[in-house]
Amino acid sequence: MNSRFAVALHALALLALRAGQPVSSDLVASSVNTNPVVIRRLMGLLSASGLVTVQAGRRGGAMLLRSPEKISLLDIYHAVEERTVMRVHEDTNPDCPVGSSVCRILATYTADAEEAFAGYLRSRTLADFVRDVKEAIAS
Repeated sequence: MNSRFAVALHALALLALRAGQPVSSDLVASSVNTNPVVIRRLMGLLSASGLVTVQAGRRGGAMLLRSPEKISLLDIYHAVEERTVMRVHEDTNPDCPVGSSVCRILATYTADAEEAFAGYLRSRTLADFVRDVKEAIAS
């Protein structure tokens, strides 16, 4: 499991809180506590997905292309992660009673779990996340 989704959400929350102002990869990296190169790569993925625009240069940085209310957490997830959350072990022994059926059964279970996960992320927006961040900062 990697942390690209969490880092992307963190970065986009910063962009949302600084709406209309380009945010440098150095600033985001400082907040995330990582290298700016990691953030630039991530911004490239978010840019390719149409979530941010990135301007190079000293006064450059990244800005949201859509309002936080129009960006679902699923949009962010799909921008930076593989489409599937779980992988099924497919190299089982076909001569084993369990091995011959486990992949088919597990595929059904994981498909149901993936749909529930996607449904939850689809129902939440970047604006929801930013609201929760603001509440956490205030308390």
